Amino acid sequence: MGKVSVAEIKELMTATGVGMMDCKKALVEADGDMEKAVTLLREKGLATQAKKSGRVAAEGICTAVVKGNVGCVLEVNIETDFAANNDEFKAFVAAVADTVIETNPADVDALKATKISGGDKTVEETLQDLFIKIRENMVIRRFKRMEGILVPYVHGAGSIGVMVKLDSDIAADNAELLAAGKDCALQVAAMNPAYLNREAVPADALDKEREIMLAQMAQDPKTANKPEAVKEKMIEGKIKKFFKENCLVDQEFVKDGDLTVAQYTAKVAKDLGGDIKIVKFTRFQKGEGLEKRADDFASEVASMVK
Repeated sequence: MGKVSVAEIKELMTATGVGMMDCKKALVEADGDMEKAVTLLREKGLATQAKKSGRVAAEGICTAVVKGNVGCVLEVNIETDFAANNDEFKAFVAAVADTVIETNPADVDALKATKISGGDKTVEETLQDLFIKIRENMVIRRFKRMEGILVPYVHGAGSIGVMVKLDSDIAADNAELLAAGKDCALQVAAMNPAYLNREAVPADALDKEREIMLAQMAQDPKTANKPEAVKEKMIEGKIKKFFKENCLVDQEFVKDGDLTVAQYTAKVAKDLGGDIKIVKFTRFQKGEGLEKRADDFASEVASMVK
């Protein structure tokens, strides 16, 4: 079959979201068989995805979702912030989060092999179908599934996703309890604590801090010759400051600097006639630790021509 009609090309474009010339070539190659043309485009899309896999996907969405007493914090990356605003990409991220909540996969590989929530295909197959339309490398980077009294928070359009787990004898649907949890989640998003509390700080991390402090004192003429007992007392003061800066419950509460986060939750608990304890938290920041893509369109076009 040498020619295909405009109507056929338009139908394939509508079905796949792929450009006109690619659709025309696929229809010609498939002798007008629409289903075969879709398969050909999928195969070509997968090949392009593989070629693009070296391009860093550092944009995307971090989300936090709770359904009942189960929640999920998820990061899905894509190459550009423009594509991250695509409604189909957003819907895909939401469906993946629901899949994590519903199926409790062991890891990302298990998640990708799982049937996506509300669909007939696996998460990986759905991702590849979406790639045919968006034409950008997409990566399901990480997720954390949690159970209990959970409070989510998503900053902006998905730059940060946070989940806080509370332990309380107050009703899990109490509005003031959930508002306190939301305040704690906002604290985590804003202040990025490394640990929940002092007990969660590894001993080697504290040892390293002490070594740094001693080295700083040795280089400072004001402290270099002070007695060891004085230095040790100064170090203990610095360690307390370390806890205050790095442990969530010891941090100054962002909404009231006169209280720590622990004092804030204790105050709310007292007002409600119960107990509130922050058990754990998860914080994902979009592209955290990833190298941002530096576009060089001239080089890219040149490589395509070659």
